[in-house]
Amino acid sequence: MRSRWIRLTLGLYLSLVLIACSNKTPESTDANQPGTSTTDTSKTQPAKPKVEAPTVVVPSGTVLTVRLGQALGSKISTPGQTFVATLASPVTVGGNTVIPAGANASGIVVDAKPLGKFKGAASLQLKLTSINVNGTEHNVETSALVRTTKGKGKRTATMIGGGAGLGALIGGLAGGGKGAAIGAVAGAGAGTAGTVFTGNKDVVLPAESAISFRLNQPLELK
Repeated sequence: MRSRWIRLTLGLYLSLVLIACSNKTPESTDANQPGTSTTDTSKTQPAKPKVEAPTVVVPSGTVLTVRLGQALGSKISTPGQTFVATLASPVTVGGNTVIPAGANASGIVVDAKPLGKFKGAASLQLKLTSINVNGTEHNVETSALVRTTKGKGKRTATMIGGGAGLGALIGGLAGGGKGAAIGAVAGAGAGTAGTVFTGNKDVVLPAESAISFRLNQPLELK
């Protein structure tokens, strides 16, 4: 009887031990491993907002001076022809350079009229159409650059008048009357020949010429 109670007591004790062991919470194996974080920081930290560069406005009226990449002229260029150039001097806003010297630019020949043989002035009209800033092409609206030369007609008239007067003077010294009329015609002919020979030249802007345009509209740079 006594041994029976001993066995029951031992059985009860073992049962209590097993129950106590089964109620213990298992420890996380990852928590004991070195270098393992118990929290996911990527989920707890908010994403950093993207910081956009502020928009810079080049005001209307700003002068853009460029150097031509090729020769242009009233005789060698045609309306609608495009040309390339580079910015000759930097553009600054508030003391900061916003368009560096050397930036690529392009433009268009608005009008080109060669010099007339006996009359009509030569003219060349250009506009800047775009400029590249940090790899981005920006369209620009500028004033037109206009270059003209004096028309041959005006110079011809002046020289013919001078020649005729000189001819009349020679004719008068020779005896007046008919001589004066002949001298005037001769002088007029000499004046015309001189004009054709020495006449005015067409407008020519050689490559690397520095020319300036003024912005008609503000230019926004991002």
